Amino acid sequence: MTQTSESVTWLTQEAYDQLKAELEYLSGPARVEIAKKIEAAREEGDLRENGGYHAAKEEQGKQELRVRQLTQLLENAKVGEAPADDGVAEPGMVITVAFDGDETDTLTFLMASREYASGDIETYSPQSPLGAGVNGKRVGEEAEYELPNGRMAMVKIIEAKPYTG
Repeated sequence: MTQTSESVTWLTQEAYDQLKAELEYLSGPARVEIAKKIEAAREEGDLRENGGYHAAKEEQGKQELRVRQLTQLLENAKVGEAPADDGVAEPGMVITVAFDGDETDTLTFLMASREYASGDIETYSPQSPLGAGVNGKRVGEEAEYELPNGRMAMVKIIEAKPYTG
């Protein structure tokens, strides 16, 4: 679920299987679908003014980029177990932090690689400023991280539980 270096990405078996299924779909049925869209648009005539053709070609480019990203990710993936439920903020955990000691101003997020992001929960990379700041801290500890404006901010770890999907 997380990237620990530039070349190795740690994934749970579930995450690996999910990304592999996406790659298989994009490499097979999705390629056939986009080729049909391009061919249908090509038959409409002048390609310079054919919005459907250009949209389909752009979609194809995005799809091929995702195929390359997934291929590289899965080639460098190490499959392991989900993290232990030990209250340590680490990749694969859903972490709740309080800003400036105010336990009413909180943020809950999944610490994981961007490839594992979903619409269900906000995802922060372990390499992000907040992710790096809280990584390895225990519930109750404080962590400091750098804001985009260069100032430092402090958060307190309120909860760290394994992500269950």
